Amino acid sequence: MNSVADKSGVKQMFDSIAWRYDFLNHFLTLGIDKWWRKKAVECISSYPEAVFLDVAAGTGDLSVELARRKTPEHVIGIDISDGMLSIGKEKVKRLGLTDRIEFRNGNCEELPFDDAVFDAVTVGFGIRNFQHPRKGLSEMYRVMKKGGELVILEFSRPDNKLLCTLFDVYFCNILPFVGHLFSKHASAYTYLPQSVKNFVYGEKFTVWMKEAGFSDVSYRPLTFGVATIYKGVKN
Repeated sequence: MNSVADKSGVKQMFDSIAWRYDFLNHFLTLGIDKWWRKKAVECISSYPEAVFLDVAAGTGDLSVELARRKTPEHVIGIDISDGMLSIGKEKVKRLGLTDRIEFRNGNCEELPFDDAVFDAVTVGFGIRNFQHPRKGLSEMYRVMKKGGELVILEFSRPDNKLLCTLFDVYFCNILPFVGHLFSKHASAYTYLPQSVKNFVYGEKFTVWMKEAGFSDVSYRPLTFGVATIYKGVKN
């Protein structure tokens, strides 16, 4: 199962909402997304002279969190959307992190890197947008060093029936209305809840990680299961 039919369509969509993406992320999650990213980064070990890869980096919030909290030698963020990366580059320049964070446009399912390059790989709210997420997981495994860590932060659905109903009401009704109001994009914030509902999560997603080769795979639901952190290691 995957949630995206057309990669070029997704690129176009994110290019068009890039100017409002950060504002709406923080607004629609009441700022909790910042705490989620902090918790995801805390799952990564610190390495001397580490090089990290942030896949589907978007506007670079997770890349910035990695650079600030883990002080690696270098962070490379990769994404297919030039519009999102442009916002990320401005952000990194404003924060004085251009010497440690680099952004590149590239296909997250065909990573333009040699084997065994990175000490850790992260994905923040991006893997459900892959056309072939299992292929993306295999590519991330390939470019990681032995002992490297993969940490994925993604939306999920609460197990509690009442919370799941409330989640659906918010995601399927309130969020699209507010998203359209501020982004002026007709379908972007209708796509978001659909992509979450169609994507696997929890134990099912860990099966994909194991199939890609990762071991010591675990997952941790956050905020009643609205988001989940997944972690795996390349042995």
